[in-house]
Amino acid sequence: MSTTGFLPTAPVLRSEWIKIRSLRSTVGALLAILLTTAGIQTLTAAAIGTAEAGSMGDDPLLAAYYGLNFGQIAAIAFGATAVAGEFHNAGLRITLTAVPDRTRFYLAKIATIGGLAFLVGQVTALATFLGGQAQMGPYTIHLGDPGALRSVIGCGVYLTLLTLFAAGLTAVIRSAAAVLSLLVPFFLLVSFVIAAKTSGVAQFLPDRAGQVILRSEPEGVLGPWTGLGVMALWTVAALAGGWLAVRRRDA
Repeated sequence: MSTTGFLPTAPVLRSEWIKIRSLRSTVGALLAILLTTAGIQTLTAAAIGTAEAGSMGDDPLLAAYYGLNFGQIAAIAFGATAVAGEFHNAGLRITLTAVPDRTRFYLAKIATIGGLAFLVGQVTALATFLGGQAQMGPYTIHLGDPGALRSVIGCGVYLTLLTLFAAGLTAVIRSAAAVLSLLVPFFLLVSFVIAAKTSGVAQFLPDRAGQVILRSEPEGVLGPWTGLGVMALWTVAALAGGWLAVRRRDA
């Protein structure tokens, strides 16, 4: 069999795009990535950004993405809801009738989700950085400053990886609500608790590792791109688990 036999074709990709755009909750979550991240960043910077140096945080580059703390919830929701729809009302059974090859179907879905997340993620990163820095007055960071452009690109990649991580877990668990109830508290609370207790181990958690690229200076043993690499490994593991679940479980 040809090695290209499992690759998604244009009609399959198009069908996955139609599924996503037809679900209001999924489209809403995708748009919320941009609106929440950039909106909260701009409003927060406008409120306290010029108060004094360091008012947004000790690391001014990391502080330029304060809104990401909230926007990442939308990224998780997008990845989870985009996959979970297959597991309601015999959706997966209907899909497999049209696309019997489960690997092709899964790759098409992940490629569509990842492509949309990357596009919106990069727009979000740039809008967040520019919108926030426009309110920072004398403390403004410019795109040409050291690490700034890297952080913009990295923020978009971080959102993409996070979305795919949630998508892979949802394929395993088959419930968007369960994935949200697991990942949201983990990224907003548990990760910080672990970091306070065992900073050495915590730096390898997906969110901690991925956000190193947003810092002016790395903390710990991971650099900006190696941190994203660690997060990518977490994402690949989740996607592989999702693929196995889709291949082996009953529709």
